[in-house]
Amino acid sequence: MLFGIPPFKISQPAPAFPINYHYRDSYKIPNVPIEVHRMRIPRPTSSIIDKYLSKWDSLENYVLQESSLDKLFLETYTTNNDMDDVLIKVCSLNAFYSTNIFSPFIAAKHIVDLNIDDRLRKNDLTLVNDIANIKVTRIKTINFYSFASKYCSHHRPDIYPIYDSYVDKLLMFFKRTDNFSIFHKNDLKNYAEFNRIIHDFQNYYKLGKYSVKEIDKFLWQAGKHYFPKKYK
Repeated sequence: MLFGIPPFKISQPAPAFPINYHYRDSYKIPNVPIEVHRMRIPRPTSSIIDKYLSKWDSLENYVLQESSLDKLFLETYTTNNDMDDVLIKVCSLNAFYSTNIFSPFIAAKHIVDLNIDDRLRKNDLTLVNDIANIKVTRIKTINFYSFASKYCSHHRPDIYPIYDSYVDKLLMFFKRTDNFSIFHKNDLKNYAEFNRIIHDFQNYYKLGKYSVKEIDKFLWQAGKHYFPKKYK
């Protein structure tokens, strides 16, 4: 006791979040909206993946959108050294996916200047982050990360998984519930790490029989279902 004043009591830190937490437990998951705690998000299994793949195949707009992009990227304009070819691919992706590319011309020129075809053939994962950082003015660069992952994925669908906000939220949820991989949220924006995390997800839940594209379809649909965007 100093000058007759009793010492402060230092509270003990909260217990660490248990790595064996599952959605049926009563713990609350940090940084996840409160309504998600009340959800029962099942662990991914073959039957769950098959259900989402069947659902995807039943949605005509998704199927036709993807088949038209496949025809564009894999049959009609397979290379990326001609401005006309790249511009139509950028515009189509932007229209179908709402990737917020406000100047398709600038994005297309950026891709042509990067000379990406050889890097795509070599499965260069660093390419995504290079495409993503687009200089939109003399002094401003914007990170179009989701767009870049989609652009590479449509050229090499089983090499480049797609990143978007729904995928991000679902991966973070399962990381916190099952600790399926060691990473921080920011690692999802480093594409080489994101790719590793996707493969960790496949391995942990024993989903190796599914392609990267099929895992994409599951993550996007399930993420959209459990973490819908709220519009005011």
